[in-house]
Amino acid sequence: METEIRALKSAKNAVVLVHNYQPVAIQALGDVVGDSLELAVKAKETRAELLVVCGVRFMAETAKILNPERKVIMPIKDAGCPLADFLTPDLLLEAKERYPDAAVVVYVNSTAEVKALADITCTSANAVSVVRSLPNDTILFGPDANLAAYVQREVPEKTIIPVPPYGHCYVHAGFTLADVEAARKKGGMIVCHPECPPEVLEQADLIASTGGMLRNAAGTDEPWSVFTERELVARLRMLYPGRVFYEKPEAVCADMKKITLADLRRALEHEEHEVVLPLEVMDRARRAIERMLAVGR
Repeated sequence: METEIRALKSAKNAVVLVHNYQPVAIQALGDVVGDSLELAVKAKETRAELLVVCGVRFMAETAKILNPERKVIMPIKDAGCPLADFLTPDLLLEAKERYPDAAVVVYVNSTAEVKALADITCTSANAVSVVRSLPNDTILFGPDANLAAYVQREVPEKTIIPVPPYGHCYVHAGFTLADVEAARKKGGMIVCHPECPPEVLEQADLIASTGGMLRNAAGTDEPWSVFTERELVARLRMLYPGRVFYEKPEAVCADMKKITLADLRRALEHEEHEVVLPLEVMDRARRAIERMLAVGR
């Protein structure tokens, strides 16, 4: 099946974009494997005719927004993101009415319609830099309230208002102080994704996006307790053999595990589940994403 998938990629001039939380078997067939920011950048840089996004819906939408003239498909149609679902366009419009002078920053873990209402997007890797780049003193930030709290901690001179105040990733919200205590007994460093609860982040030795975790792992030999989706630990072990990485077995994103090799092969063969978005939504969302990419540059 892997041989068939590689042959189809070549025949269709396709690039497979794979998120770090995808199963290792899917990662092995990715042309690009990374976090949300890395996938967004590579989606814009590629010249492939067909983009296959192995992740969740908002990632495929982002690829389409940055590549409106190309065909973007998803191997599984219903791979969604419960975090993105917390923030609807109506909720954001209501917040903008209450705070007309605020800048609107939305996490890339959001729908295309929400991105279209934003001044700029961000990822967990660049959220602090994005907020610092804005002249506004008040920032509407959604949909992840824990990431908003982390940005508030790092940028105390601004007022960060989470929209909605209860938005969260259930995987990262599941990490607790009991997990911190257990990790301390094992020794080594506690490495946390910024979507974890504030009380957990306060105990972290390193706070980083998934891409940041992969890069920082090269600089130490200490054992790591990794507070993010467990598939990243499998990737760390593959990239750094012999190192000790601890995971939380229950830290699983169900939507990220929906894609199988058979799904990927079928998607390439039949070009199923194309991502189609209104042109006006794509144009407005693209401006917000490109502003984020400009901050990175």
